[in-house]
Amino acid sequence: MSAQYYEGIGRRKSASARVRLYPGGTGKMIINDKDARDYLPREGDVEIFLLPLTELGQENSYDITVKVNGGGISGQRDAILLGVARALLKIDPDLRPRMRQGGFLTRDSREKERKKPGLKRARKAPTYTKR
Repeated sequence: MSAQYYEGIGRRKSASARVRLYPGGTGKMIINDKDARDYLPREGDVEIFLLPLTELGQENSYDITVKVNGGGISGQRDAILLGVARALLKIDPDLRPRMRQGGFLTRDSREKERKKPGLKRARKAPTYTKR
């Protein structure tokens, strides 16, 4: 990988991803020192986080390295997507309207709701017994 890269940070639920795009690459993708297709084994997961690049027709123009931690597979995948989109903006700020229109720059703010006292989970109440 060349020394010049553009970094974007994405978060989703409890997952956090630091994405680096290396221009002039061949489309190689590494997540936590593993090949992306090995790290995200579900069909279509890799294609989802590459949507910003696919939209611009630049899937094979960059090498991508990602350090991601926390959360599960879908949270990590969406965190990577946001990181890729933010890194692309650092490369070319004029892409903002196209990225915004595609919904790639919107951070999904839904988080796990906390458990409340007296309840079993965030909203589930204990079984009501009349007697």
